[in-house]
Amino acid sequence: MTQYSKRMVIVHWLTLALLIAAWFLGDAVNEARKEDGATLLGYAVHGLVGGAVLLFTLARFYFRNQDDVPPPLGDTLLDKVAKGIHYALYAVLILVPLSGMMQILTSDVYAAFTAWDVSLLPKKFTGVTAHEVHEILVNVLIVLVVVHVLGALKHQFISKDGIMERMSLRRK
Repeated sequence: MTQYSKRMVIVHWLTLALLIAAWFLGDAVNEARKEDGATLLGYAVHGLVGGAVLLFTLARFYFRNQDDVPPPLGDTLLDKVAKGIHYALYAVLILVPLSGMMQILTSDVYAAFTAWDVSLLPKKFTGVTAHEVHEILVNVLIVLVVVHVLGALKHQFISKDGIMERMSLRRK
């Protein structure tokens, strides 16, 4: 096998689209909160998109076990680093949504939802450890995604080894 299964490819690209959406939604909620304009709907949509990222990441594990995956192209130090980046991406793709859930459950956001009262939404997340963890993990995720994309571009334009074909819906 030289390519990932179609469902692995679809989940990969949908996860990316959801990550981009979650990032923009999270940024919008954060800005609205600072300007006293946050809404329960904003938090809910951001949380649902983050939950979808978690579900798609778990689906990837399931599909990896069900479908054949292409063998690694090499065994150099950079290949091992790339493998580590992939494992780190998977871990952070699970931890970011979980930390977001913990942020909601351990802050006044939970009280606002249970009372369905927007006035209870926090202006700041002072003392909410899950909020700090969530922000740090989002920044780690951004760095990992950038490194992942740079690695893919290196393979495409410098190595020219066709590795990006593996994550394409176009079948050979």
